[in-house]
Amino acid sequence: MSEPAKYDVGIVGLGYVGLTLATVLAEAGNSVIGVETRQDIVDLTNEGTPHFTETGLPDALSGVTRSGKLRAVAAFDDSFTCDTYIITVGTPLSSDGVARVDMIDAAARDIAANMRDGALVILRSTVKVGTTRDVVTPALASSGKSFDIAMCPERTLEGKALQELRELPQIIGADDQAVADRAAALFRRLTNSIVQVSGVETAEIIKLVSNTFRDVQFAFANEVARLCDAFGVSAHEVIASGKLGYNRTNIPMPGLVGGPCLEKDPHILMESARTRGVHLEMTAAGRLVNERQPEETVRFISSEIDRRGLAKDGPLKINLVGMAFKGLPETSDLRGSMSVKVLDALKKAHPDAEIGVYDPVTPPEVLASEFPDERVFNRFGDAVSGASVVVIGNNHPSLGTISPRTISEFIGPGGFVFDYWNHFSHLPASELGDSYFAVGKSGWVPAGG
Repeated sequence: MSEPAKYDVGIVGLGYVGLTLATVLAEAGNSVIGVETRQDIVDLTNEGTPHFTETGLPDALSGVTRSGKLRAVAAFDDSFTCDTYIITVGTPLSSDGVARVDMIDAAARDIAANMRDGALVILRSTVKVGTTRDVVTPALASSGKSFDIAMCPERTLEGKALQELRELPQIIGADDQAVADRAAALFRRLTNSIVQVSGVETAEIIKLVSNTFRDVQFAFANEVARLCDAFGVSAHEVIASGKLGYNRTNIPMPGLVGGPCLEKDPHILMESARTRGVHLEMTAAGRLVNERQPEETVRFISSEIDRRGLAKDGPLKINLVGMAFKGLPETSDLRGSMSVKVLDALKKAHPDAEIGVYDPVTPPEVLASEFPDERVFNRFGDAVSGASVVVIGNNHPSLGTISPRTISEFIGPGGFVFDYWNHFSHLPASELGDSYFAVGKSGWVPAGG
């Protein structure tokens, strides 16, 4: 039997985190093999075609697959082995709100069977605190082979991943200096910014705390929006005016808070804390505010539909534009998108309405597959034309290019716009008219105060 092929790096999981990292490591000159159970993604990757939208990735991936620096396979086998393995599989929440570790455990066991003595294994997935030590390490140790293990969390922003993998400081968490140096050497091929921390648990917590901080910040902005609605003033004006030349009050703008990280990581942090008898009150409150926003705001949308009598004359047409979880930096990612939660709330509140969807980046065929009961629009203008209600669900800049005054000329009689992202709230009242509402700019008192 011939010697197995030796790769510098094996990436387990070619989702968003894994594929971007694999591509950049291959561009840096490493030989990389990606292991991904979904055969369609393996095939696309080997063709040099990304399975999601990411700035710069199509050209970069095409280049490294053509040069043979990156290839993908559906499973580990005896034909190859690696110096370093990086686990990037997903950790979705289970139905009881706890991060699943079954895919992490399976990945570690696959690596254990494939690795040679002395391999370096890096966990990059976002995990409950203790997973590196209590799940990955025992799975690797069961092989009886020697290995090094480090935790180096992923922190890239979708839409800027290739850039940030070369610019962001890389967190290196290991219990042993020699192991930390070894992991740092790999990431130094991408960036000179290396931050070594004292252990694997520290690295695990850093990722969770970073995203939870952002979630709590956004929740406070949404709390300000509720307050401003109650007093009939503009949250956009309050926040924008209050921080002009005054950086100590750098509150973000209100809006929908979701995505594959922010909807999940605070829950993982809270579950981690509960294992030590700690309840994270601010984290829990932040999630509560952000998770109830779709239902709360749809109640306003419904009240305005009733006030205007829009359901009386013919079918009610509600079109939701901006379905990806964010629009800036742009992405096609629908995972954890709060626009989907808004859609669900609208369908529940208005079961007889004709509902349509549009996104500037996500391909229409993907939208059609994800939302088979809704009409899919190919253009923003088509989604506006004749609608009773236009709901703007993400902050893609293109959704702010048609002013409310112009939109009012194309929507149905008495129709209105509800904007989760205050695209137009900087405009004077004369430009907004009486058919534009935004989060924190509806003049509506939320139920419950």
